[in-house]
Amino acid sequence: MTLNFCRELSAADWIAHSDLPWQRLVGFGPAGFDAYARLRFLPDPARPGQSENDAAADWPTDQLPTLFEVLATHTTTPEDCYFCVWEGFGNADVTADDDAVYIDEENSGTALERPGGQPGLAPTPAAQPSMPRAPKVVVPHRAYWLFRGPSADVGTWETAAGWPGQRPFSNAEPAFAWPADHAWCVAKDVDPHWAGIGGTRALITQLITDPRLDVVPADPTQNQPLYR
Repeated sequence: MTLNFCRELSAADWIAHSDLPWQRLVGFGPAGFDAYARLRFLPDPARPGQSENDAAADWPTDQLPTLFEVLATHTTTPEDCYFCVWEGFGNADVTADDDAVYIDEENSGTALERPGGQPGLAPTPAAQPSMPRAPKVVVPHRAYWLFRGPSADVGTWETAAGWPGQRPFSNAEPAFAWPADHAWCVAKDVDPHWAGIGGTRALITQLITDPRLDVVPADPTQNQPLYR
């Protein structure tokens, strides 16, 4: 099986239409899960203002395959998952929609709309005959391409069916990942040293106690540890 690039974006409505503050949304995903946690790729900073350059170098960083292995056992749809990939990964290409609009909704009070009145999605300009533009899921300050497929195929963006222009990515991690049944959601923004996870209490407990992972409980309503 393989991933498929999505031009129809309604599966991401629960993210694009969320009214959460954008930092919480991109850090932990949508609200409504029973429990949340953080998967740490670096130890939390030991002091305010600490640089990532001063973090422990032997921390386990390649944990995502193990994470998705566990997540697949906590959904009824492991073969039908969605992944948002931040547009900032990879090299520039001519097929991407460069007209995406970023709105700071907290300051402007203006909702992002596309033709037809659908909020939260990038406007889709007229397609070129030979190079169709790639629609994006948009939240304040961020825009993403949407992929669909088995949880085990996470990260195989370049070989996705229907991917226009075959844009190369460089170590692109999913900014959001969730199964079709919404049993859990993983969120990984570009700056934090961790990924946020929302799910059932049973899932979060299993992740915290898995010796292969560095997962700690988290309260998404509170400020999280960050490096400068």
